[in-house]
Amino acid sequence: MKQKDKDIMRGLAERYRDIAELPVQEEKKRLWRDHLSLKPTRIPILATYGMWNVWCDQLWGKGTMECESPFLQQYERALRLQIFNHEEVGDDLIQHSWLTMRASVKGVWGGCWGVNEAMHASDMEGGAASFDPPLTNWDDMEKLTWTPHEIDEKDTARNLEVLSEAVGDILPIDVSRTPVLNGAAGDISTSLAKLRGLETLMMDMYEYPEELHRLLAFMRDGILANNQTAEEAGDYSMTSGLNQAECYTDSLEDPCPNSGPRKRKDLFGFVAAQEYTLISPAFHEEFMAQYQRPIMEHFGLIHYGCCEDLTRKIDMLRTFTNLRSIAVAPTANVAKCAEQIGQDYVISWRPNPADMVCCGYNEDLVTRIVSEAIEACRGCFPHIHLKDVETLEGDNTRLKRWVQLVRSITEKF
Repeated sequence: MKQKDKDIMRGLAERYRDIAELPVQEEKKRLWRDHLSLKPTRIPILATYGMWNVWCDQLWGKGTMECESPFLQQYERALRLQIFNHEEVGDDLIQHSWLTMRASVKGVWGGCWGVNEAMHASDMEGGAASFDPPLTNWDDMEKLTWTPHEIDEKDTARNLEVLSEAVGDILPIDVSRTPVLNGAAGDISTSLAKLRGLETLMMDMYEYPEELHRLLAFMRDGILANNQTAEEAGDYSMTSGLNQAECYTDSLEDPCPNSGPRKRKDLFGFVAAQEYTLISPAFHEEFMAQYQRPIMEHFGLIHYGCCEDLTRKIDMLRTFTNLRSIAVAPTANVAKCAEQIGQDYVISWRPNPADMVCCGYNEDLVTRIVSEAIEACRGCFPHIHLKDVETLEGDNTRLKRWVQLVRSITEKF
């Protein structure tokens, strides 16, 4: 390791450690713990983003990191993003006092089913990609295999040694051994649409229901087997939970680094079906939910939903017995969702980022939209989650101003 790289990493790690040790982090943990325990709190606010967003790639993408080591660059980037969030955003995201390193787990995003879930990128920066589905006919199912849970221990140990040498005495290194078929990679829906193509999938429900059921059962069983092997190996830990917010609740242990083996029942699970947003509740149940339910029933609590409109599907979601929070997407009817959800679950409301910060910044517009949504959720347990921030139009102060404005609005309710 070059001394220059080490110096850069240590400087960032010390700066981040100081942030993670601030009293406000404990305040945010209490806030999320109470909120996700269905207790009255102030309304939590999140603004999340990452390297899939154009503005983030411009700020922290290839060629912008100071470390020369490609391995260390990913952790330099992670630290810079967290420091930016604290200093330039100021939402209720928790800066935890550790640095997570992914173990060398077998499987990669878009390649967990034995075929390439290819996508064609747009010529326009930030433009929509198109699917190139590998299952063009049902005989192609013979090509499918599911990814077993395996970890390259030697490679993991080598990586841990490098990262520990750089910053291990400043920040604990949490080694995440979570299986690859987890979260969006384990919700069936995300990969299914890539395997068959979105339009083809919709027609399959009418034209090839038996074949589609066979494919869904195969994917369900593959995910269950992958997850079960990981649990038996002791590779789930208290940082394996996912809910698109913060995994704090009275019902489960708090996240902590290197907790040792935990069961799925000790964790938050995440599941969604964004590709099914236009599918009827009956078809959503028949061709997706009934296959997701056996996967999710192993988890202690679950969050359902990402960007799909679930307005007409709340009754279906109630059949997930460990459900704790529900996404209310920008296209959903907030009032109708809140009326159905009541105080039974947390409402994770996602305002349209175009209205909030991406296409100009109009405080009057933000105030009206947020006020109407929070009024509709009065008496419920909502939090506000700004996602999919593709651009800030060169004005990186918008996120902080948005958080401050929204916080001032929610304080009136």
